[in-house]
Amino acid sequence: MALINIKIEGLPYQVEEGLTILEAAKKCGYDIPSLCAYNHGECNQGSCRVCLVEATGARGLVASCVYPVAEGMEITISSPTATAARRHSVELLLSNHNQNCQQCDKNGKCELLHVANITGARENVFGGVHSETHLDEIAPGLVRDTSKCILCGRCIERCKNAHGLGILGYENRGFNVFVSPAQDRSFAESPCIQCGQCVNVCPTGALMEHSEIDRIDEAFAAGKVVIAQAAPAVRAALGEEFGYRIGTPVTGKMIAAMRRLGFKRVYDVNFGADLTIMEEGTELLGRIKNNGVLPMITSCSPGWINYAEYNYADLLPHLSSCKSPHQMQGAIIKSYWAEQNGIKPEDIFVVSVMPCTAKKYERQREQMKVNGNWDVDAVITTRELARMIKRSGIMFDRLPDEDWDQDIMGDYSGAAVIFGVTGGVMEAALRTVYYKLTGKESDPIEFKAVRGHEAGIREASVDVNGTTINVAIASGMKSAKVLLDEIKEGKSKYHFIEIMGCPGGCINGGGQPYVREFFLPNEDDDIVDTYKEKRAQALYSEDERQTLRQSHNNPQIKELYDKFLGEPNSHKAHELLHTTYAGRERFPAK
Repeated sequence: MALINIKIEGLPYQVEEGLTILEAAKKCGYDIPSLCAYNHGECNQGSCRVCLVEATGARGLVASCVYPVAEGMEITISSPTATAARRHSVELLLSNHNQNCQQCDKNGKCELLHVANITGARENVFGGVHSETHLDEIAPGLVRDTSKCILCGRCIERCKNAHGLGILGYENRGFNVFVSPAQDRSFAESPCIQCGQCVNVCPTGALMEHSEIDRIDEAFAAGKVVIAQAAPAVRAALGEEFGYRIGTPVTGKMIAAMRRLGFKRVYDVNFGADLTIMEEGTELLGRIKNNGVLPMITSCSPGWINYAEYNYADLLPHLSSCKSPHQMQGAIIKSYWAEQNGIKPEDIFVVSVMPCTAKKYERQREQMKVNGNWDVDAVITTRELARMIKRSGIMFDRLPDEDWDQDIMGDYSGAAVIFGVTGGVMEAALRTVYYKLTGKESDPIEFKAVRGHEAGIREASVDVNGTTINVAIASGMKSAKVLLDEIKEGKSKYHFIEIMGCPGGCINGGGQPYVREFFLPNEDDDIVDTYKEKRAQALYSEDERQTLRQSHNNPQIKELYDKFLGEPNSHKAHELLHTTYAGRERFPAK
C-alpha cells in the first residue's frame, strides 16, 4: 500500500493510503473520541457525528470514521470548533437517551457514557420530547430497549455480516425511527436465532441478554438444591471481567467463586461434552455403516439449531439427535445423580453458565424435559456470572484455585475442553471415531486440519483404517449456508459437518465479555483482531495439559454407561440424551 503525507495538529506523518482519518490518527498516536472504535466492519455510516474533526479540503467538519485521508491533508482534532462539535454531538445523543445508568447492566462498559466523559458532555443541554420507547422482553435470550438506542446500526450490520440475515432494521422515519425486527416484532416472533452477536456490538444497553439471575436467587430462597455447571469457553473469558488479560484461563478461581456463591455442587460441562462425543460418535458410525442420512451435522449450537428450523426444515434429518452437552449433563444430574444422592429431581435446580444467549432459549424447548422436569432450570452468561460475583463482594483475584466436584461427573478429557472453539467438536469426535474404527489411539492425537478461530469453511479428509471420512467445519450462518445449499443440491461430499452459530465458536458467544480497546488498557493494540485466537489458545493449552485427551477414555463416562446407561445410543440414552427438531414458521401471526 502506498504511503501518503499528512499533518495532524501541525506535525508531519506518513500513513497508508486508503485509511480513514480515524484509523490514520490512531496509527499516529491520536485516539479521536468515537463510537466506532470497535466495529469489525460494522457501523460505517458516520451518523453519530461523535468523531468530528477539521480537515483541509473538506467543507466544514467531517466524521473521521468515514472520511479518507489524502495527500497533504492537514487534520485538526483539538481546535475549539472540533472539540465543541464533538461535545454537542454527544449531548444530542443523550437528549433522547434513557439515562438510568445505575439500573443498566451495561454500566461500566457503556461506550456512550465513555465518550460523554471524554468530551465533557453536559446533562439536559437539549430538552424536548423523547422518542417513543419500544421494549421487547418476550424472547428468552435477548432484550431490546429502544430508549437506550443511539441508532448507530452496528447490530444491523453484525447480523448481516455474521449470518447473512437481516433480522434487525430501521423502522419508521425521522424522529420516530427505531431499530427492530420487521413490523416491530419481538425477537421471539421473528426468525432471530438469538445468538447475541448484536448484543456484543451494541455500544449501549439497548440490546442485552435476558437475565436469569433473579430466578437463581428465588431457587436459593426456596431451599432448592442448586447446582452449577460451566461450559469450557467461560473459563477462557471470565477473567477479562476482573482485569485479567484476554486468554488467561481462570478455571480454579471461577470454581472457588461459584462455591462461595452458595452452589451445592460445581461441575464442568466438559463431562457432558465427553458424553456428547460418545453418543454423537456412535450415531455417526451407525449412519456410515447402515447407509443412514449423511452428512450428519452436529447439534451442540442452539443458534445453529434455530437457524436450521427456520430456514432448512427439509434438512433436519441430517442433524444429530444429540442434545447439547449442558442439556445432557442436566438430564444426568436429575436422573443418575439424583438417584445416587436420594434427592427428588423436582428439588434440584440446575444452572448452566454459558458463553451463549441462545442457550437461554434452548433450555426452554419442550423437548428438553424428562418426566416433566426441565434438564436445565436457568442459563446465565459469562457476563451474568461476573455480575453475581461482583455483587457478592468476592475479591476474584484473591481466590484460591479450587477443583471441580469429583463425585460421579468430575473427570473430563482434553477433547471436551476444545468444544468451545470452532472445529473443536469435530476434532473431539474424530479422536473417538478413529479409536472406534481402529481399536487404537490416533497419533498424533490432534487433528489440526480442522482448527482455526475465524469464521468461514474448513474441510479435511481423514483416512481411518481404510475408511475415508470427509469433514467440514463452519461458524456463522453466512458460512453454514454454503454447506447447507450443497446438501440441498445433492452436491455435498461430506460425511460429517460441524456448525457453530457464532463466528469463531463459543469463545465468541453472545454472552462473553465485551472486547473494547478503551476498556482494556493493558492489552495489545491489535486485541480487536486477535481476541478470538487468544481465547482459543487458552482452551487448546488446557487440552494439551490433560492426561486424558479422548472422551472414550474418561473413567467416569465408562462408569456411567456400565452402571446406568448401558451403552451409547441405548434406549435409556435416547430417552435422556437425545431430542427432536421441527420446522418453525419464520413470521408467526402476532
